[in-house]
Amino acid sequence: MNALGPEQQMEIIGVWETFRDDPEAWVAIITGEGDRAFCAGADLKTYTPVLGERDIYDLRQDADRPGFGGITRGLNIWKPIIAAVNGYALAGGLELALACDIRVASENAVFGCSEVQRGFHHCDGGTVRLPLIVGLGNALRMQLTGEHIGAAEAHRIGLVSEVVPMEQLMPAAERYAGAICANGPLGVRSAKESMIRSLGRALEDALRFENVLFATLTRTEDFCRRSSSVYGKTSSGLEGPVAIPVNDRSGSRTLSQRKLIFNLEV
Repeated sequence: MNALGPEQQMEIIGVWETFRDDPEAWVAIITGEGDRAFCAGADLKTYTPVLGERDIYDLRQDADRPGFGGITRGLNIWKPIIAAVNGYALAGGLELALACDIRVASENAVFGCSEVQRGFHHCDGGTVRLPLIVGLGNALRMQLTGEHIGAAEAHRIGLVSEVVPMEQLMPAAERYAGAICANGPLGVRSAKESMIRSLGRALEDALRFENVLFATLTRTEDFCRRSSSVYGKTSSGLEGPVAIPVNDRSGSRTLSQRKLIFNLEV
């Protein structure tokens, strides 16, 4: 069921940090090994004893550490992440999918908030991201009843962008990755950062933040090169601070060289 224990948790954090820091990786696709489950959440057999042994004050410090699956909390990655949900995405597995930017599901995908059946609730973004993505009413229904929903219902409420047969799942995810990689990488990352970091801000603050990010982009090599190519002009250079340049100025790198596919296998 691809449930994660403490050891796997540390490993996946390392994978995400490598992806974040790799200039050659532009987009990531995460999926589960096999066709039964994307991720069924935490491995309670290994996690529960650890939680019981830890001091409550130390446990509260987890709020400042990376959450379940690495990207649910405390690890900002502005590169796009796609979830290819194959089978069960329950508990922490649902939270991991919610932390991704685009979700594509196979026809046998199942989503659920099963924590309430055990006397607790999500702690890595489930009660925060779910209502933002599917609306408060749908989120309350899932969170309070603990019921599971299938792929068709997940698509209806906006939890996933597309539902495809199992054999088409990875090609569909790679299609989204290809569309992303065809765009300017710095613009893509800045757009994601603008949307995510504007959540909860006052409107005027959010608009100001958006404009600051845009202004920064106009001083990047990527903006200069791509804008010049649209109008058939050559770049004459720009004055002012320059953000991290795109290593691939020729645009010749293939999708397989730009994407990271991460299979959860436990």
